[in-house]
Amino acid sequence: MALTAVGVGAGLTGISLAVLAAPLLVVATGAAGMVLGGGYLMSPAWRLVLVIDDQGYEVRTRKATKFRVAWSEVTRVVASPTTSSCYVDAGTPERSLLVPGDGAPAPYDLEDRPAIVAAILAHVPADKVKTVETLEQARKLGPQAQ
Repeated sequence: MALTAVGVGAGLTGISLAVLAAPLLVVATGAAGMVLGGGYLMSPAWRLVLVIDDQGYEVRTRKATKFRVAWSEVTRVVASPTTSSCYVDAGTPERSLLVPGDGAPAPYDLEDRPAIVAAILAHVPADKVKTVETLEQARKLGPQAQ
């Protein structure tokens, strides 16, 4: 989406400047799209790293650890191995983890999602795991499905 905003903004700005008769609003809108899209691409959110080890998982930036969760703190996992997505509930939304996939959209993506889901399932006890076809179906069914 950010790349689209940058592209549309650049296109509108370029066309407006080329024609020179275009209204100032079009130029301003195009420039704003480029600035906002570029700012989003430079956001620290694009530089987050997920680390999974035998003790738990950790979300890091280049400078610091944002949060770390021990496997013993995980209350439940709703997983869809067929879509390589899962939700790891660590008690609070700030420390929980969504591995996005089909039926579980997020404004970010993770590389090698099948390996991430497999690693999570290998570390969480089976009695805390609910396997579903898609996370979206589990959400629609409500708490009884989760």
